[in-house]
Amino acid sequence: MLAHEPQGTSALVGERLQQRGYDVHDHVVTTDLDRPNDAAPFPDFADYDMVVPMGSVRSLTNTGEIDSWIFDEIERVRAAHARGTPMLGVCFGGQLLAAALGGEVEQAPAPEIGWYDVSAVDGTPNPAGPGPWFQWHHDRFTPPPGADVLAVNDNAVQLFRLGRCVGTQFHPEVTYEHVESFLTGADDEYLAEHGLSREGLLAGIRRHEDRNARQCFALVDWFLDEVVTS
Repeated sequence: MLAHEPQGTSALVGERLQQRGYDVHDHVVTTDLDRPNDAAPFPDFADYDMVVPMGSVRSLTNTGEIDSWIFDEIERVRAAHARGTPMLGVCFGGQLLAAALGGEVEQAPAPEIGWYDVSAVDGTPNPAGPGPWFQWHHDRFTPPPGADVLAVNDNAVQLFRLGRCVGTQFHPEVTYEHVESFLTGADDEYLAEHGLSREGLLAGIRRHEDRNARQCFALVDWFLDEVVTS
């Protein structure tokens, strides 16, 4: 698991992988939100059966503040894909997979912070289900060439698959404690600017938490059963 900050660990995704018999190793890329370019060296991706890049408060539209590590990570992801290593990218991680494999990342028409439904595309089965899923992003990705788009909403592509790689724009992994940790990186001015409050976001995760765990586990099961074993 590639946690780009301590607030962005694998949470429910890692829990389900452990339940399915995987040993989960969380690698934290940066540990200080005020020092985004101060990064730990990456492990060798070739040593792992699977790579799961998680979310980040950073943006692939502003690589200057993370240029000590982001291009290295992109190259490692590209090489892992060439080796056939399964990868599941979440939010920033999904954008990372898209960028590494020939897609693009851009600022979204509007940020999505909270719970949003997603839809299948032209009758294509949507393994994520309709949600709602938790979102916290200002950017969106264009899937790489040849990818299957599996879920969308009006604001962004939400799920794509390219071979043994899957990228989500939403956050399937969240728990109450996880959202609490996200909020440590958001001040009151930022929340007010987007019409949000800590109390409202925490009430939302409390309301959706049990159902979200079930849908997260189902998504991870699909990834393992249909993507990893393909």
